[in-house]
Amino acid sequence: MSGASPDAEQGDLLPELERRAVFRARGLTKVYHMGEVDVHALRGVDLDLFEGELMVLLGPSGSGKSTLLNILGGLDVPSGGSVHYLDHDLTQNDDAALTRYRREHVGFVFQFYNLIPSLTARENVALVTEISSNPMRPEEALELVGLGERKDHFPAQLSGGEQQRVAIARAVAKRPDVLLCDEPTGALDVKTGVIVLSVIERINRELGTTTAVITHNAVISKMADRVVSLSDGLIHGVERNAHKAAAHSLEW
Repeated sequence: MSGASPDAEQGDLLPELERRAVFRARGLTKVYHMGEVDVHALRGVDLDLFEGELMVLLGPSGSGKSTLLNILGGLDVPSGGSVHYLDHDLTQNDDAALTRYRREHVGFVFQFYNLIPSLTARENVALVTEISSNPMRPEEALELVGLGERKDHFPAQLSGGEQQRVAIARAVAKRPDVLLCDEPTGALDVKTGVIVLSVIERINRELGTTTAVITHNAVISKMADRVVSLSDGLIHGVERNAHKAAAHSLEW
């Protein structure tokens, strides 16, 4: 693999051996039973995600990306193997413990925004801050994603990209340790997608939030510290970017 650039402004990190692993997944398998058919979504995955890094999980539809992300985020449990968040074995947690884990440590961004139509942008963000122990003010989170002036607008008054940025503000307002993004630009045009990726990049850089982005778009992998390629439920390659591309420079 190529070496890291010394340019701190590019968001480069210490070598893996000098950083703390936020996630350590070993031998992860996931089998979905669909009637008489077993679907093997993961076939034995070993993965580390390091503190402060921006990782892209790259692969086609059906490669196991979303399943892996959901297991890391405590939304799903593996059929086999183990996954540790810091010193905690998530595979030993019951539903209540996984709920606490998601609430206290993880922010999620999905392809679809899941905003409540009858609430303003500020009120959608406040849904999270009201149940968090050390949240940002909703206004602060919206300023972070460039929507301070749109805080009193309803989702129907916002563009798709603006709605996705509200969703990101909602995810980061509770100051999560980890931000997990599942195809965050999948429903957006290129120009709007680049704006959303720039927001994710800023959060990773300025807040130091450990971030994983899953995508089928290879261009997006250029903004990552590390790129993990999946296919058919297996990791087929890991590459570290010597020179990260700024999100605003991406084109596809």
